[in-house]
Amino acid sequence: MQRDPRAFLWDVREAALAIQSFTEGLDVKTYVGNEMAQAAVERKFEVIGEALNQLAKLDAAMAARIPDVPQIVAFRNQLIYGYATVNPDTVWNIAQNALPGLLAAVHGLLDELT
Repeated sequence: MQRDPRAFLWDVREAALAIQSFTEGLDVKTYVGNEMAQAAVERKFEVIGEALNQLAKLDAAMAARIPDVPQIVAFRNQLIYGYATVNPDTVWNIAQNALPGLLAAVHGLLDELT
């Protein structure tokens, strides 16, 4: 049985909101020094990448409406498979600068679909 595409969008939204919660009140120096925060944020980025990967397989047209899906999936692969070491500063930068746009796109799609 195929999963409803909204479920993947919901997974992305919830993981993105969790990342924002995990990093709230932190600065980059505090984040880099906090192994638990890094692990939590990276895990949620893995969830986001996997959800978007599955969404792209199920509904490519919908996934195409989300900016940078291939890069997000590639980032997930780097985190999981360690193709390249991901610097905590890079993860922080993505969380602070790219995540809000992703979250806005996903919110827009969920609003349309519900």
